[in-house]
Amino acid sequence: MEKESTTEVDAASVAAEPTRTRSRLFTPTARQWGLMIVLSTAICVVAILLGTHKIEVGNAAIVLMPILWAVLLGAVIGVQRLRPLSGESRAVSSVLLDVSIVLFLAALGVNVGPALVELTDIGPAIILQEVGHIFGTVLLALPVAVGLGLGRVAIGATWAIDRESYLAYALQKFGVKSPIYRGVFSVWLLGSVFGAVFVSLLAGLLGGTGLFDPRALALGLGLGSGSMMMGGVAALSIIYPESAGEILALAALSNLVTNLVGFYAGVFLSLPLAQRLYKFWSKVFRRDDEGRRLGGKKAEAAERRAREVDVSAVVVDPEVRMKPRTWIFAFGVTLAVGLLLNFAGTKSIRPADVAGILVLGGLTAVAFLLARKFRSVPPSVWVLALATLVTAPFMPTAPAVVAVTEHLDALFVGLASIALLGLNLGRDVKALKTLNWKIVIVAMMTFSSTFIAAVLLAEMVINL
Repeated sequence: MEKESTTEVDAASVAAEPTRTRSRLFTPTARQWGLMIVLSTAICVVAILLGTHKIEVGNAAIVLMPILWAVLLGAVIGVQRLRPLSGESRAVSSVLLDVSIVLFLAALGVNVGPALVELTDIGPAIILQEVGHIFGTVLLALPVAVGLGLGRVAIGATWAIDRESYLAYALQKFGVKSPIYRGVFSVWLLGSVFGAVFVSLLAGLLGGTGLFDPRALALGLGLGSGSMMMGGVAALSIIYPESAGEILALAALSNLVTNLVGFYAGVFLSLPLAQRLYKFWSKVFRRDDEGRRLGGKKAEAAERRAREVDVSAVVVDPEVRMKPRTWIFAFGVTLAVGLLLNFAGTKSIRPADVAGILVLGGLTAVAFLLARKFRSVPPSVWVLALATLVTAPFMPTAPAVVAVTEHLDALFVGLASIALLGLNLGRDVKALKTLNWKIVIVAMMTFSSTFIAAVLLAEMVINL
């Protein structure tokens, strides 16, 4: 571990406008690569050894599992100040994270194709749950945000779960100083840091009640975020082990649908609706656009400080200079670690598993290449579509791909991505400290409402 990098700019602006503001490029040393590879792998092995524990809470359950241990252990190391990780080390971990999360989605995707025939019976539920994802946040979280006095920040915080594409759109449409952008930024930041843990706990609590069909819960996990979906899938697979395969397939398919249509539905449907309903709820709660109560006595400056978030507080790490050999090395390491963690988790390994991990690696590589050519579609969407296609029953490739990948558990293959998320937390600590408690509550409402609304709609269709 090395001395902390202190270069700070607007991280969201960098992500959304890479041509205007660029981070410093550097070539990692062998020590930096080795540190992050060994550290993340060790965290995952410890997380697997800690195992799974189910805590009953009335009719519900809190599930403590390797994914939760991995992100917590990674976060402890990522935020400690005794020997802090440098920006360069975190940049290396980000490269590994980019590859490992897409590899995880490839492992999920190969479970979708074989299940396509079975999924035709609940096709309407797959479509309808997307309505829940689109409108759940606006209908359930927006009134809470307005009532808490967030002003127009409430629109940005609740029109969607605010992943990277929404962040870029809000920056370009509203500008970095707008309250709507601040709302989007806040929920994006909290989701990036705590989203996987929060969704895993929420899915475990709802799944433990026995009130919902596990298929409906799985469909609700198509949130457009691979890490959030991963956390929820892990929790539900533990509660419903007999349905683990179907849960994996449904969640991956739902996530694919969300990635394909969710952003455009958010921009053209939920954002205009949020803007209209904001005016309605502002009248109901008697709030102005600054969030002040009409006729209230609190000072304007104090109210504004309570709502604002310092988006410039995020530390922007340097970026790894990505040469072809760098990509090859990152892919090779990710595949090897994925195979090792699958062995640690399943306690067995077969020759076919090596072929299987290579197939998943090939799908991952093709997804990255397609994303470079068609920049409007990210690798996560490509890899789910490709993995589903090559394992679909009507494809001649299906028997061979299924045979070599059936022993690879996606939750172990992709576990390193969760540990890497935790290790990167040190970059975001300063920005997290600037968030007001109200936006934290609203973010939790946003994540909860999109999941719960989708589950309720899917449940309704499944039980018709």
